[in-house]
Amino acid sequence: MIRRRVISVLTFFESVLTRTKKFKPDYRYTANFVDTWSIDEIVLLNISNNRENDLSFKKIINKFAKNCFVPLAAGGGINNVKDAVSMIDNGADKIILNSAIFRNKKLVSQISKYLGAQCCVVSLDFKKIKNKYYAFSDLGKINTNYECEELVKIVEKEGAGEIMVNSIEKDGSLEGYDLELCAKISSAVKIPVLISGGAGNWEHFAEGFLTGKADAVCTSNIYHFTEKSIKSSKIYLKEKGINVRF
Repeated sequence: MIRRRVISVLTFFESVLTRTKKFKPDYRYTANFVDTWSIDEIVLLNISNNRENDLSFKKIINKFAKNCFVPLAAGGGINNVKDAVSMIDNGADKIILNSAIFRNKKLVSQISKYLGAQCCVVSLDFKKIKNKYYAFSDLGKINTNYECEELVKIVEKEGAGEIMVNSIEKDGSLEGYDLELCAKISSAVKIPVLISGGAGNWEHFAEGFLTGKADAVCTSNIYHFTEKSIKSSKIYLKEKGINVRF
C-alpha cells in the first residue's frame, strides 16, 4: 500500500516567512521554529516581487538543506534549466514550476529530461468560474484560459513527476481544501497529486486523501508546525485507515 504524505509549505516574501490568503501576503512569521519532526516533505516557495534575482532565497534553501533530513522542494522564479539546477545546487531535492510553464511550453520537458521527472513538480493555481476550473498564473493574477483537466494532462505528458494543486479561493481560509478540484485532477492523471490551499484541521487532511484522492496533503498553517501537532495528525489519519509514515 502506498504511503500518503503530509507536506509543509513555507512561503517567503522578501526573505520573510509569510502566510498567504488568496495568494497575497497575509501575515509574517520568523523561520526559527522549523524542524523535520514527523513531516514527510518541506516545500519552500518564493513569492517575492523580484524572484528571478533573489539570491537571498537561495541562502534560505541552503540553510534548510543543512538542517532537515526529509525531501526538500523549492520554487519561485524558475524560468529555465539553469535556474532549476541552481535550486538543486543550493540543496533542493526537487524544483517547483509554476507561471513560467505558460511562457515556455517546453520548460517542463526540458527540466524533466535534464534533472529527471522525479525532480520536477508542477504547481498549478486554479479558480472556479461558472462551474469550470481555470488555471491562473503570476500569483493568481492572470487567467491562462486552460481548464484543469486539459492542463494537467498536458504537464503529465511533458514529463512532470508530480502536480501540486492550489485553490486560489481556498488559500489561507482554513475552511478545507477544494475537494472537487482535486478529485477531478486525481482522476485525470496517473502521477502523484498534492493538494494545497485551505487546510485548517486534521479532518481536512483526511478529506484530501479520501475524497480528493490526493497522494499528499499540504499545509502552510504555522500552528501545525510543532512536534505534537504533526504527530497528532498522523495518529488521526492512521485511525481513518490512511497509510502514513510515523
